[in-house]
Amino acid sequence: MGEKAIPIFPCRSIELTWDFYRALGFEQSSWQTRPNPYLGVRRDDVELHFFGWKKHEPAASMNMCYISTTEVDVLYETFRGGLREALGRVPARGLPRLSALRDMSYGVRQFLLSDPDGLQLRIGQAISKDTRHAPIPEEKVARALHMASLLGESKGDHRAAARILDRLLRSDQALSPSERLRALVLSADAASHLEEWPRVRALAAEARAIDLPVSADLGDDLRRLADLEVAVPVDGPTPPTGSTR
Repeated sequence: MGEKAIPIFPCRSIELTWDFYRALGFEQSSWQTRPNPYLGVRRDDVELHFFGWKKHEPAASMNMCYISTTEVDVLYETFRGGLREALGRVPARGLPRLSALRDMSYGVRQFLLSDPDGLQLRIGQAISKDTRHAPIPEEKVARALHMASLLGESKGDHRAAARILDRLLRSDQALSPSERLRALVLSADAASHLEEWPRVRALAAEARAIDLPVSADLGDDLRRLADLEVAVPVDGPTPPTGSTR
């Protein structure tokens, strides 16, 4: 069979949209300015088309596209590097933005990329044959980290995620160095979405001060921490380190 589906999305400017996707390593597959603006971009087997619509409102966009890959880590680093080169940083909030790369509870390793017009690309790789949602952890720390990640990264409720993490970090619950790092990075991520920049700096500094075990597999959290540190505006005071709000 020779069929192929290509989604078509609105954008405010095909010129700006092309600049964005070119930075990610896409090539141009079609271009039209008259009678109506139209753009096609392609990267390997992924092809996206866009039509120009000046009335499009990115903040209200519900447009999504799922991309399945066998090399999600490679794509993440490629897109992360392209954004850093084009923008001088990896955007962690607003539009465009790149989420953290995470192992999800439903057997997928995944990240989210939102373009300047609010189109969200969900890019994932299966890491398990079981794609059902795993049960919510019963252990207190694991449960708090799971719920904070779910609320912040999947549902966009960053304030609720911050409250869960604040309670965890203020509690007398014993946290391993890896758990504390994860909680601080998730909390800093939530604070960045809420534009609480002094708090982001304080949480990042606290995370950097943790004595981490050499054998710990913390690449995803440390990568996100580095991106959040660069995303913080340079002006404004930094409060004392600590986990209280």
